[in-house]
Amino acid sequence: MERIAYRERDCRDTVRIDRFLGEERTGIVAVGGDTHPYAVPVNFVWHEGAVFFHGMGSGKRVRLLAENPKVCFTVFRDGGTVLDPVACHVDTSYFSVVVLGRAERLTDPGQAASALGLIVEKYAPGRFSQSISARLVERYRSSLDHNPVAVHRITVEGLTAKENRIPPGGG
Repeated sequence: MERIAYRERDCRDTVRIDRFLGEERTGIVAVGGDTHPYAVPVNFVWHEGAVFFHGMGSGKRVRLLAENPKVCFTVFRDGGTVLDPVACHVDTSYFSVVVLGRAERLTDPGQAASALGLIVEKYAPGRFSQSISARLVERYRSSLDHNPVAVHRITVEGLTAKENRIPPGGG
């Protein structure tokens, strides 16, 4: 794990980081863009030390990831305002994780089905009795672009976590 410059806010507790990434629902994938960086929110699942997300099989995100797989993936939780009598000391409580890595589109239908199953179970726990099959992944086509779903895995190359808690009696 990398270190952050603001050492007082550096979180190195891997159990807390894993729990946070398992609970949070939205992350931001940032990738190099055509003229500017491109960052987009995604639903995701954290599984066995990797990030998995899905989306349409076409579009800007899919194209940019194919051209440059290096990504920054950020997840954060806003914990409210930390009040102080001194205006310059007013702050924000938060927990955040930044993952640097490489995004790879899963081309194996079995791997894609497994990742999609994890995502569906995270966002709709217990809702579906049948698991997502490789056959479904191979056959399903979006009504919007007629392409198969794009499932990506981010392999972690670096990770930092940072937090600022509201002090007792503060906020």
